[in-house]
Amino acid sequence: MESILLLFVLGIVLLVLDLFTPGIILALGGVFAFLAATRQAFLDYGTGGGLFAFLVGTVLLVIALYIEYVILPKTRVGKRFFLHTPQHGASAAATATATLAGKEGVALTTLKPTGQIEIEGKRHEARSLDGQIERGTRVRVAGAENFSLTVTKLP
Repeated sequence: MESILLLFVLGIVLLVLDLFTPGIILALGGVFAFLAATRQAFLDYGTGGGLFAFLVGTVLLVIALYIEYVILPKTRVGKRFFLHTPQHGASAAATATATLAGKEGVALTTLKPTGQIEIEGKRHEARSLDGQIERGTRVRVAGAENFSLTVTKLP
């Protein structure tokens, strides 16, 4: 009986800890602990005991998930873990970077062969087609590749 309860508690603890860590490993551990507890209940107490343990485990799981996803986000600590406003943003589309072809800029960092350049007051990721380009060197945009500009050194 103690081992069944310990497995259920371990399952709940692992599922709660999963909220604070990236990945799915702790959640899987929690699910396996619940399954192991239910299996042990079937072996020790037969069908009736196993079904009762499964029911108890399911109720505990629902309570834990309710606390984790309904109550915790409203607490002061929980507000640090959940987003409460939509996050807007987008990466620079390849077509947007392609419109910079032929424009001139300056290398903000040394391009070995990648680095940062500035064109018209905006910072862009760039890859040099001419090997290493020193910081402060004037460059021309030759094209765009994988959301990055390709540049050549100006004479």
